Amino acid sequence: MQWIQLILALSLLVVIHEFGHFFFARIFKVRVEKFYMFFNPKFSLIRAKKINGKWQIKFFAPNVEPATTPVLDAMGNEKKDEKGNTILRPMNDEELSALPEEDWRRYPENTEWGLGWVPFGGYCAIAGMVDETKAATDLPTEPQPWEFRSKNVWQRLCIIIGGILVNFVAALFIFGMVLFTWGKDALPLNQVHTGLYYSDILVGEGFEQKDKVLSINGVEPQTLGEITQAIILEGQRDVVVLRGEDTVSLTMSEDLGKRFLALQNDFDAIEREKARQDKYYAKRSYTLLSYYMPYIVDTVIPGGAASYADIRKGDVLTAINGTPCPCFAQVTPLLAQYPCDSVTISYTRDTLLLEARLFIGDQAKLGVGGVLPWQYYTPVHTSYTFFEAIPAGIRLGWDQLVMYVKQFRLVFTKEGAQSVGGFGAISNMFPNVWDWQSFWYMTAFLSLILAFMNFLPIPALDGGYILFLLWEIITRRKPSDKFLEVANTIGFWILLALLIFANGNDIFKAFF
Repeated sequence: MQWIQLILALSLLVVIHEFGHFFFARIFKVRVEKFYMFFNPKFSLIRAKKINGKWQIKFFAPNVEPATTPVLDAMGNEKKDEKGNTILRPMNDEELSALPEEDWRRYPENTEWGLGWVPFGGYCAIAGMVDETKAATDLPTEPQPWEFRSKNVWQRLCIIIGGILVNFVAALFIFGMVLFTWGKDALPLNQVHTGLYYSDILVGEGFEQKDKVLSINGVEPQTLGEITQAIILEGQRDVVVLRGEDTVSLTMSEDLGKRFLALQNDFDAIEREKARQDKYYAKRSYTLLSYYMPYIVDTVIPGGAASYADIRKGDVLTAINGTPCPCFAQVTPLLAQYPCDSVTISYTRDTLLLEARLFIGDQAKLGVGGVLPWQYYTPVHTSYTFFEAIPAGIRLGWDQLVMYVKQFRLVFTKEGAQSVGGFGAISNMFPNVWDWQSFWYMTAFLSLILAFMNFLPIPALDGGYILFLLWEIITRRKPSDKFLEVANTIGFWILLALLIFANGNDIFKAFF
């Protein structure tokens, strides 16, 4: 289910991205030769083109050959390159007119629309543009008025930025519609009267259990996420907490973010090893901090360990094998110490202190569901009208983009590089079951990521073209088509290496 959601979301976003290029290309009367969802080496699942006012549609059809013809020398012989391959050139208008009426190559002014069979990505082939679909040698000798390269630099810049712009605007719009449809639930820290539970790494920084965070670098955080963002992603160091009735100032270590990533990587490695040894093992994630709330039984799962004891809804867990666990976050790590074993559970029911001996199995689970923070505390739900949701979606999208950019800086550390993931890691961001709110939220977030990543100044990405266009604006010198071809080739191999590295991390984590 996660992979289906990922493919659907990325397909939608790639089409939106390429439509941005298409839209601005058509505004400036540049031909768009092909517009494809997914890639189509050798053949296409569907391809369609409007010819003489009528749509022609072909299914499972071989791709249309490029409208090219061999270059001839003075003797009428085909010219060869240094590798012995025939040198081709684009057909001129006279040669195109000589093609049969049903030949799609005869109508280059109309866009060919299609669906490829490789279910990732897509492309928009713009006439006169050196990109992943076209080399410099594929262009006519003289620039044509309907080509990308014939337009002024500002028009070309708009065409390139179009994809990034549409992805960014689409993300903000989707965020707004999520807020309009479902509203926003939040658990402000001022509602968390019990304080917070801190992991060992934060205890080492001076935090004590039940501390309430008053400010970080002078700013009051509103949620748990804002605390993590400030001290881990942004590296802010000055923290003020309320400890009982005292106000205490703490200073975080400079390398806290990197140490947290290293600890998280080590924890994930241990969890992966447990999962390999037991295919039924449910992997846990490392939690930096959480709410300091008791473990109150909400449901008893039929057939689970607790169902064979007198444990009921409303019971409060207090100890496991004599070790106190007054906080919800302590229960799972304590149970994990006793796989395939029996444990003594101490719990209270009203004013009674009770015990039960349970065999918790290889999963080290009690078979109960606990009351969640959203049930224990008082969350705040905000509803939005349509016109309120639009600016709220813009603010939410901008905040998410800022957070991602701040997080991106950690990628360039050793610990951050180990955390980089490919398609597998991205698919894990989606829930295991279909949920429309989660799907659209993640789609909006991925749209922001796609816009940001395409803005990076790497050749073969939109950011690389933007860099060359800005160079042209400043120097008034246009890079040659051959230079762009070489730059795109280098950029392609850089992107391929990054793709292999990211997905290689996923594969390594799956098998080692």
